[in-house]
Amino acid sequence: MEDVIVGNETGGGVGERPVVLVVEDEALTIMDLSDVLDAAGFEALQSASAERAVSLLETRRDIVALITDVELSGKTDGFDLARTAAHLRPGLPTVIVSGRAQPDPARMPPGAQFIARPCRGDDILDLLKTVMGEG
Repeated sequence: MEDVIVGNETGGGVGERPVVLVVEDEALTIMDLSDVLDAAGFEALQSASAERAVSLLETRRDIVALITDVELSGKTDGFDLARTAAHLRPGLPTVIVSGRAQPDPARMPPGAQFIARPCRGDDILDLLKTVMGEG
């Protein structure tokens, strides 16, 4: 799957919706979760790979949270992405999602939360709000 960018590449101005970076290589899953986030008042910035996500985290200062699947196309998995994100953006609220992997406290950055599939987009949204201090 090619990276799909919803919103502009440079970041927004004042008054725009909070931007959540969603990293998932399954097209239907990322679209469904993006719809849930949109309905909740967030802007979903989509990436199919961890490598692209890191680039976005380095250039987009308006990203307020990260949701990542564990299994991604490319060399980097979601646990490694979350740790890199925590290094680049300390304190960034992070939710890690997986239908196969188990939560690995040794690989999760401080404050990150894990949710197992099957779960609904609303379940991920609720956990995101909790991690962001809104839930």
